[in-house]
Amino acid sequence: MAPCGAAFLALLCALLPGSGGAQTFVDPLEAILPQGGSLQVNCSTTCDKPDTLGLETVWNKKEVGYGTHWKAYELSNVLEDSSLICFTNCHAMQSEASTNLTVYRLPERVELLPLPAWQPVGDNLTLRCEVTGGAPRAHLSVLLLRGEQELGRQPALGLGEPARASFTVRPRREDHGANFSCRAQLDLRSRGLALFQNSSTSRQLRTFALPGTRPILTAPRILEVGRESTVTCTLEGVFPVWEAQVYMALGDQILNPVTVPDAAPLSVTASVMADSDEQETQPLTCSVFLGNQSQQTRETVTIYSFPEPNLTLSQVEVSEGTEVNVACEAHAAAVVTLSGVPALTPTQSSDHRAHFRLNASAEDNGRSFICFAALEVAGVALHKNQTQELRVLYGPRIDERDCPSNWTWQEGSEQTLKCQAWGNPRPQVTCRRKGDNFLLPVGDLRPVTRDYAGSYLCRAVSSRGEVTQHVVVTVLYQKYHLVIILTVLTAVIVGTSLTTAYLYNRQRKIRKYRLQKAQEAASMKLNTPATPP
Repeated sequence: MAPCGAAFLALLCALLPGSGGAQTFVDPLEAILPQGGSLQVNCSTTCDKPDTLGLETVWNKKEVGYGTHWKAYELSNVLEDSSLICFTNCHAMQSEASTNLTVYRLPERVELLPLPAWQPVGDNLTLRCEVTGGAPRAHLSVLLLRGEQELGRQPALGLGEPARASFTVRPRREDHGANFSCRAQLDLRSRGLALFQNSSTSRQLRTFALPGTRPILTAPRILEVGRESTVTCTLEGVFPVWEAQVYMALGDQILNPVTVPDAAPLSVTASVMADSDEQETQPLTCSVFLGNQSQQTRETVTIYSFPEPNLTLSQVEVSEGTEVNVACEAHAAAVVTLSGVPALTPTQSSDHRAHFRLNASAEDNGRSFICFAALEVAGVALHKNQTQELRVLYGPRIDERDCPSNWTWQEGSEQTLKCQAWGNPRPQVTCRRKGDNFLLPVGDLRPVTRDYAGSYLCRAVSSRGEVTQHVVVTVLYQKYHLVIILTVLTAVIVGTSLTTAYLYNRQRKIRKYRLQKAQEAASMKLNTPATPP
């Protein structure tokens, strides 16, 4: 290579014949190259006959060209920043020129250090980035990204490996599930090169909020053995609700809570069934875990056993006149009451048992007996009952009220013959006319005809016996109307005649009485003697 390849050396070459003192030059005056790269360096001098012209360097060098006043070297495997010195010995005088080599390295590995498993919302969080490689450090920057959004930028710190940068953020609820990453940028555009960058693998941030208040536990104060109940645990302000873990237990019994979907606040329900045979108190707990925090609440529940009372009848279906034993019995701690007992029937009872004897009659058919049991648990009054019905079998019965013996109907009117009999089993009632055995439609609404008139025998029949009732049906029609009118007129005429005769005789007697009194008064005057003067 010609020593005057550079412009500034061309001027020097032009001045060589007349130079007063030898000078040494190096080309390039400064250089930047990748780590492990190669570089060609020219050393030249103004000395007309240099004794020595060379290059001093720590890197491998190879002479690739020379001339009277210059030499060219190729450096290889340059690993780090260093200085080069071109030197000349000219007539026992030494001169030299130096240049600086800058070695750049791309960011080889960028890492965002692990995030906490859970980060409380609103608390400061420091995120740390590490960069291996990346030189010169003065041109190396580290960025913190949320997704593709830049949150901060800092110069890489530290001369050793790796370079580090720290960022402090205050996560929000919206940051739950967001991806954070670090990005290293080596900006060599000012040195005529490009912008080199490398990014870390992203890490997902999990934020949470758990309030300082205790959960609210909604549950019955008392639980009956063998009966399933539902308990609910709620807590306001939990985020994210779907990430919360809820533990619920009744004593040593672990429950299986189910989270209400899309609920705000957090709400879980669980089914609970007590299995203790004795009355006792047990703790009911609800614990909410989220992140590295938890909240717990506890309530006391009373477990009790209260079976339904036992109501027994010696027989539920008896014949009339049979003695029936009725007994009502409940839990030893309960108080029983037996209702449905006929008046004046003696009853034997204690706190948890009552019984009596009944001589069954027809009036007792369908009688309901109710066995009431009352129990107080933890100040709560509880009640249970059982019902039994007595069936009494008795023969048919019929009376004037339910089957009247006389019926008078107007012809053409719609009537229902109501002839009802009682009995258990229920008797069948038929009414047939004496003489022609005509069947009267009992219980049907029909127009009345004169053919219905007559005397009937109504029979009530069941498996328990038979009873009868005589019924007379009278149907009023036009002939009967005339007879009735004549009868009424005759009665009116006879009544009027009798009244007239009575009044005439009475007046005659009064006149006769008055005449008799007048005659008696006149006779008395004739028989009275004269008074002497």
